[in-house]
Amino acid sequence: MPESAAFVLESAHEPLHPETLSVAGPGEEEVLIEVAACGVCHTDLHVIKDEVAFPKPAVLGHEVSGIVRQVGTGVTHVAPGDRVACSFIMPCGRCRHCVQGLEDICETFFNFNRLSGQLYDGTTRLSRGGENIAMYSMAGHAQHCVVPARAVFALPQNVNLLDAAVLGCSLFTGYGAVRAVADVQPGETVAVIAAGGVGLSIIHLARAAGAERVIAIDIDDEKLALARELGATDVINSLETAPAEAVVGMLGHGVDVAFEALGSSATVRLAVELLDDGGRAVLAGIAPAGHTMDIDITKVVRRKLRILGSFGAPASTAMPEVIRLAGEGLIDLQKLITHRFAFEQTAEAYQLLNERKILGRGLIETNPALA
Repeated sequence: MPESAAFVLESAHEPLHPETLSVAGPGEEEVLIEVAACGVCHTDLHVIKDEVAFPKPAVLGHEVSGIVRQVGTGVTHVAPGDRVACSFIMPCGRCRHCVQGLEDICETFFNFNRLSGQLYDGTTRLSRGGENIAMYSMAGHAQHCVVPARAVFALPQNVNLLDAAVLGCSLFTGYGAVRAVADVQPGETVAVIAAGGVGLSIIHLARAAGAERVIAIDIDDEKLALARELGATDVINSLETAPAEAVVGMLGHGVDVAFEALGSSATVRLAVELLDDGGRAVLAGIAPAGHTMDIDITKVVRRKLRILGSFGAPASTAMPEVIRLAGEGLIDLQKLITHRFAFEQTAEAYQLLNERKILGRGLIETNPALA
């Protein structure tokens, strides 16, 4: 087995620490990638803080770009040397949901990877001294990772290899929320609660979909300023202004679609409060275990409101689309990525994320020389 430097989460509430791990080669329908970059996502922080259960020790990181170094049997759409980006949802293509086109709720991905930290033969590709190391998605906070082939997508030359990492979660999740779930139409009004990495992507994509008004809501004026740069037509600091009243003051009524991109009971309740009659609340934020919704049931019934969950998107259709948008310059990755870190700063990046000091998306530039 080849060896690879990686950052390991030994147990909850501890900083990630560097180690050298053994990396098994790709199995059938798998791809070995030399990692160029990996995004810094709040979902990984949930795992670090034990707010989302996951086996440990583990290597996190699920937003990856890099160069294909080896392919397993049955892989024909990419080859060694190809520049690629990977979706954090790694669909098996065979379970009852995948065959219906619902790759974003792939049972194999949830049962094997999210519950057990394994790939789909029931094993992990990472180890140290004979001990298995769990993989969160493809375990991208390492110099090499193994990815199921259906989650690997070739990049055109005009998409920067390092920046392309954020296509696989931040933009992929935003695209799923805006296009696959909400189906935002030209002329609609939209509110986005929490202007972090995913929220900013939703703002950017909602404007690209033709939304007439996109209202960003956050407690951080710097994030709200960045939201304006990425397409928000209006901003609300919810520490200073009651958002529901402010929205009605702007529009005369609620919004057609409210996106919740944080994952808390209070912000989910707010998303529903912001809606006009017949509106859609799309929940895209992952909440710590045990958090529940607290909403006015009668209001939902009488006003014909819809509450929709959104977790990523079908990889086979969404990833080619976000790659196309990036290639055509319709997504500004440079603005979305506000903080860049060297591989050696991986643990520091998550500390800054926990301290709310990363405005947009953070990016670990694992091997900039590959770009």
